[in-house]
Amino acid sequence: MRSQSEPTQSAGKRAAPPYEQIKLFLKERLENGHWTPGALMPSEADLVAKFAVSRMTVNRALRELQLEGLVDRVQGVGTFAAQLHRVSSSLTIRDIHEEVLERGHVHHATVHLAKAESASATAAQRLGVGLNASVFHTVIVHYENGVALQCEDRYVNPECAPDYLSVDFTKITPTHYLLDVAPLWEARFAVEAGLPTAREAKLLGLKITDPVLIVSRRTVNRGVPITQARLVHPAGRYQIDGVFKP
Repeated sequence: MRSQSEPTQSAGKRAAPPYEQIKLFLKERLENGHWTPGALMPSEADLVAKFAVSRMTVNRALRELQLEGLVDRVQGVGTFAAQLHRVSSSLTIRDIHEEVLERGHVHHATVHLAKAESASATAAQRLGVGLNASVFHTVIVHYENGVALQCEDRYVNPECAPDYLSVDFTKITPTHYLLDVAPLWEARFAVEAGLPTAREAKLLGLKITDPVLIVSRRTVNRGVPITQARLVHPAGRYQIDGVFKP
């Protein structure tokens, strides 16, 4: 007989392969905080017994969770819930300061805006707050060897980072700070070519007719929106790197 603690499958999910059922079971509990980062999770033997499947099936589920950055596996020791900032790495959330340093160059930032303001309809929707609720807003330009590389226009949910505006963003980037205080669970990206706003063009030293690449990024921690950022880069100073392994 199935105990009450075991997952129940709806009719629509019974056709899912066993390894997918195991992945869903573990993923939902990770997202709900059932296992905190670094906590030891059920062993392969435990999962084999719980789901009445082969060790190979369990291994596949855990291997895929590891590839997604959700768990760490240590041979001979066990499976552990991943630190959430490592999930961000698998999603290619990177600190621009670190990227510049990796190239052997010098990074500095200029803060043009850092204040609390009433949420517009768009900001309220994206951050999951009420219309005119207080949100944090920063506009920062990042430089590489003195050349403007990125204009970062960011809104932050105060619930996730109440001390955000007290941070000196000339010494630490918002990305670095937010990954420490509000580790993300999910990130959504959109990248498009376009033209800068008049303000962005001025801050980046561009003409309003100069092409730019715009990255819109929204991050969420267990269902609660953390931040919405518009990252604008001069087209000739930005590239997207990726790895594909079949």
